[in-house]
Amino acid sequence: MKTTCFKAYDIRGRIPDELDEALACRIAYAYAQVLKPKNMVVGRDIRLSSADIAAAVIRGLRLAGVDVHDIGVCGTENIYFSTANEKMSGGIMVTASHNPPDYNGLKVVREDARPVGRETGLTDIRAMVENDDLVLPVEETGDLYQLDPWESYIAHLLDYVDVQRLKPMKVLVNPGNGGAGLVIRRLRGRLPFEFVEMDFEPDGTFPNGVPNPLLPENQNRTAERVRAEGAALGIAWDGDYDRCFLFDENGGFVNGYYLVGLIAAELLSQSPGEGIVYEPRLTWNTIRVIESAGGRPLKSRAGHSFIKQVMREENAIYGGEISGHYYFRRFSYCDSGMIPWLLVAALMNRTGKSLSGLVSDYQRSFPASDEINTTVADSADVMRRVEVEFATDEVEIDRIDGISLEFPDWRFNLRASNTEPLLRLNVETRRDSSYLQSRVDEVVASIRRNS
Repeated sequence: MKTTCFKAYDIRGRIPDELDEALACRIAYAYAQVLKPKNMVVGRDIRLSSADIAAAVIRGLRLAGVDVHDIGVCGTENIYFSTANEKMSGGIMVTASHNPPDYNGLKVVREDARPVGRETGLTDIRAMVENDDLVLPVEETGDLYQLDPWESYIAHLLDYVDVQRLKPMKVLVNPGNGGAGLVIRRLRGRLPFEFVEMDFEPDGTFPNGVPNPLLPENQNRTAERVRAEGAALGIAWDGDYDRCFLFDENGGFVNGYYLVGLIAAELLSQSPGEGIVYEPRLTWNTIRVIESAGGRPLKSRAGHSFIKQVMREENAIYGGEISGHYYFRRFSYCDSGMIPWLLVAALMNRTGKSLSGLVSDYQRSFPASDEINTTVADSADVMRRVEVEFATDEVEIDRIDGISLEFPDWRFNLRASNTEPLLRLNVETRRDSSYLQSRVDEVVASIRRNS
């Protein structure tokens, strides 16, 4: 059999054409055969298909003799946390994050919440799944338990801030009808914040659109509500809340690039000299912040498996991606959509500064574009042609992830998508926004000319 749902970092596809219960069961069984776990945690998001897919995953693991601990409806970070905290052999989260309602998928980890990607087991799992000679047993020999991870998880989140010093603040929270409201409900009453709810109730039909805060229409709705409510901070999450996105008191969407640096500065103020991992799409502000705070800037390819690997190798305290993924050593080097906004809210409380005030110097010093995607037939060929066009004696070129070309006053990174026929462009400058736009136009024109 052939499958199309295996991606670089996870498993994802349309239900039932690309992923169904039988295939999910087979994938879980193959995971057990390849990675040999003794016990696993399994959780699921709020999608309408997730309960049945999770039941199939549990059956596949139990057919392989694995003891399964079901934690029910949750977010991806609950799987990360429970796998490490409960010392399990691995975990599987049933989710398609921000994809449309008719999609679902699996995010899989091994012991200590270490990622399982294409180069760390997913290829072998796929090969076994696609082997027509694979026949699953009939009897489930693994045991099934129910596990409630919430109290220990919430306690861990609150340990990142000094709750006693926090002051009242109005916070607009928008889970996009995904799962983040499950956490906010449990934090309400334990924090002095007034949470104003938007698209709050979990609903797998996504009546207000897919839970993707990077879509302009979603950003506009959240921004308008922040302004209407007079909130000091706005927060939006994707469906499985492993990413968070922040809006300032004016409803301004804060590019994740600047939050990478802001959180790095906050953590380094508490733990000077630590390593901070960053990725090459946008870098100048992050490097400046890390070095100014006495930290060690550590470069990695983008993508959670690469970031986590470098963090573990260097024992880095934190890593950040402009896509809204923020990783923490104390969180088993994993990404959380809850820890970042808690740290930012505490920083706002302590300094008395607004979010716009905290990031204004970053934005002014290093204007940056949003990520610009262009459909191309041959990513490698287009990147080669663009590099030839822009390469001069004054250019520094880095190829750790796509190509990064650095000029005295501006730089850009161009990289291929892992899952789509797209080139992704990010541009930043040391000059003003009009200069930035001219450079963006120049590179986009080159991409189109060479496509």
